[in-house]
Amino acid sequence: LIFKYLGGVDAIPIPINVHEREQIINVVQALEPAFGGINLEDIESPKCFYLLETLRERMNIPVWHDDQLGTAGATLAGLINALKLTGRREKDTKLVIVGSGAANIATVNLLSHAGFDLKNITMVDSHGILHPEREDMDILMKDNPWKYNLALKTNGERRKGDIAEAMEGADAVVAASKQGPGVIKGEWVRKMEKRAIIFALANPIPEIWPNEAKENGAEIVATGRSDFPNQVNNSLVFPGVFRGALDARVTKINEKMIVEAARELARFAEERGINDQYIIPTMEEWEVFPRVAAAIADSGVREGLARTKMTKEEFLSRAREIISGNRLIIEKMIDMKLIRSVTEI
Repeated sequence: LIFKYLGGVDAIPIPINVHEREQIINVVQALEPAFGGINLEDIESPKCFYLLETLRERMNIPVWHDDQLGTAGATLAGLINALKLTGRREKDTKLVIVGSGAANIATVNLLSHAGFDLKNITMVDSHGILHPEREDMDILMKDNPWKYNLALKTNGERRKGDIAEAMEGADAVVAASKQGPGVIKGEWVRKMEKRAIIFALANPIPEIWPNEAKENGAEIVATGRSDFPNQVNNSLVFPGVFRGALDARVTKINEKMIVEAARELARFAEERGINDQYIIPTMEEWEVFPRVAAAIADSGVREGLARTKMTKEEFLSRAREIISGNRLIIEKMIDMKLIRSVTEI
């Protein structure tokens, strides 16, 4: 329903009773002739990285894993405006990533395409800060080469320790780890740089409550919840991404395209006046979804991945028409009590 309401995309859930990597790949590849795109759901890390990489290479329709790419795109959009408000540049920002699951590994990879310096990023998992001298590096190299690769490329200062040591002197923290509160402590926030940025994205309870982060010096706080300001929600990303991908008939959605979508999200909020309580659009601002769609489609054309070529303005007009028409249909069905309200889904 979210695909339809926010992106005008007809989506069909297809549960599959297979679990091995190659089995999943074979099933997805067999579906290619019938669909314009594939959205992978509920696949654990690190299997999800292998599946996404392999399917992107083998298929000629876009393959997306929202737990990775949607969260990464929304996080980047929020960071872009948070850095503007606090007078920072991407390449100079000292960033701490708390949690090294699918969302955060994808986020770090996307940030590297958006101008952030991997050496200024420090990642922390359940065993502490990632660095090349950790005792489990041989295990990571075998079992999770994606995390292993980031352990080699991030943390230019070669810090060791845990979250507290990673946060000292940092400009920003992005946490997508385990439910709080208490995963991030107020005393650690006080040791960050002035005008600190905290994204505490665990649901339903963030790693630190926004009021505690603010009381300890954070200037901008974002969460994954709609009842606090600055909700970082992957639903801001994937409906427009698929609308644009289908309109341009792209063969792939690459990281450069996702960066453009994130920049469009950030630009939309900036045009409306960003502040510490508003760094990213809300779900109610439906006009953002055609904007994201047009950004994806236009970027797909420039990347040479689109089979339908139009101007960005033409893609925007098309997306607006399709999305607004589908919204009217859904709203009418809700009024007639044929389906539940979108907010109840």
